Amino acid sequence: MNITHFKDALSSHLPYSSPVAVPLGEPVAVASTLSVERSDGVETGIWECTPGLWRRQIVSQEFCHFVKGRCTFTPDNGETIHIEAGDALMLPANSAGIWNVLESVRKTYVLIL
Repeated sequence: MNITHFKDALSSHLPYSSPVAVPLGEPVAVASTLSVERSDGVETGIWECTPGLWRRQIVSQEFCHFVKGRCTFTPDNGETIHIEAGDALMLPANSAGIWNVLESVRKTYVLIL
């Protein structure tokens, strides 16, 4: 059994950073990630994003727990969800919508691939 331990998810260094794939204006949000993909179809990690408006591109089912910041997510044809540190979400596969990061967010996540 392989156990992945993310020590101090709130302040761990995240080695990979890049602009979001589909920004919707300025400023362009920059996302940073520390992830582990496992052979059983699961990816887990820590993700952080700076303020900005952008379109969600992940087609996998995702569970995430926000440990820092504030944002909203507006699903296509749905109502805006207001999210802050301490909140958790379960996003179904192929859910699409708009993220609006108001204050840099950090979350832990699990993608079911």
